[in-house]
Amino acid sequence: MRILWSLARLRTDGAARRLFNAALLALCTLAALPTLAQAGTIRILALGDSLTAGFGLDPADGFVPQLQAALRAQGHDVTVLNGGVSGDTSAGGLDRLDWALADKPDLAIVELGANDMLRGVDPASTRANIDKILTRLGQEKIPTLLAGMRAAPNLGPAYAAAFDPIFPDLARAHGVALYPFFLDGVAMVAALNQADGMHPNPAGVKLIVERIVPAVVGLIRSSGLAKTG
Repeated sequence: MRILWSLARLRTDGAARRLFNAALLALCTLAALPTLAQAGTIRILALGDSLTAGFGLDPADGFVPQLQAALRAQGHDVTVLNGGVSGDTSAGGLDRLDWALADKPDLAIVELGANDMLRGVDPASTRANIDKILTRLGQEKIPTLLAGMRAAPNLGPAYAAAFDPIFPDLARAHGVALYPFFLDGVAMVAALNQADGMHPNPAGVKLIVERIVPAVVGLIRSSGLAKTG
């Protein structure tokens, strides 16, 4: 009876009804606050191989956490999603792209091709796979930064002539941003690599991040998603 009486009073008492509506609105606003806060965070997918995954490193020393920390230090409200799988080729990256897109990224960094090159995969196959990846990201309207790779000298000039142009060619064809060489300043520098000579150590990753951050910030700004936290 008390509940029915209270409801009846709300229908007839204007002041009580307004108070009830205000309280309800306040509760709804409070409930929405976490969602609103999360909506402001830019989600960046880093799709790559062991260079992205952080092979051989403590979790905090990998490319993804270092990049996220560097961007946040500049005031960018971002979460960088680790889509790196050690040993992955461009074919593997293409195969799991839809799975990676389930995280609903706003932007993407594509870093693939190193394992194709090390295994001597036909550059035409690498080109076709990365082309399909960029096509799919374009269909999803996800602004993308393509990180280039270069053939190791021991593969010879013919292989390099077919492999190295893949990245600038596809960046132009798809109208995406290009970071010419992911390992710029780090490749073949012993002090910046692990014992295998191929994977960067924490200092090497730090240099990679320092050099690529301006390109990532440019991607954020050109996409119209620039927000600071």
